Amino acid sequence: MTDTELADTYRGYIACLNNQDWPELPRFVHDEVHYNGDRVGIPGYRKMLERDFSDIPHLYFDIQLLISDTPFIASRLQFICTPKGDFLGLPVNGRKVTFSENVFYEFLDGKIRHVWSVIDKAAIEAQL
Repeated sequence: MTDTELADTYRGYIACLNNQDWPELPRFVHDEVHYNGDRVGIPGYRKMLERDFSDIPHLYFDIQLLISDTPFIASRLQFICTPKGDFLGLPVNGRKVTFSENVFYEFLDGKIRHVWSVIDKAAIEAQL
């Protein structure tokens, strides 16, 4: 897979998330996906994403920066959203917040095998 093909696959994955097209998730995510070091598998990964969309109405993943160096993707995602209750242990409670997530992915066989994510919690705290 070339760097361009990998970036296109990633954009397809983000579209899958934004459309909440959960049956398509296995097209992009490896059966043995790991999230921040923990093996969660597709069922656990899907459950985490479904919970995010339930807790954060109108959640939308906006790619601000994308770097592809096969088999890795580095991405900075921007979020403008209104989490319903506590978010990352912070009492957001429906207030509009803007923050970024810096996330790295490792692909295996054209699918996401490892995800390392860091959310800018300090940006949220500053808005509260």
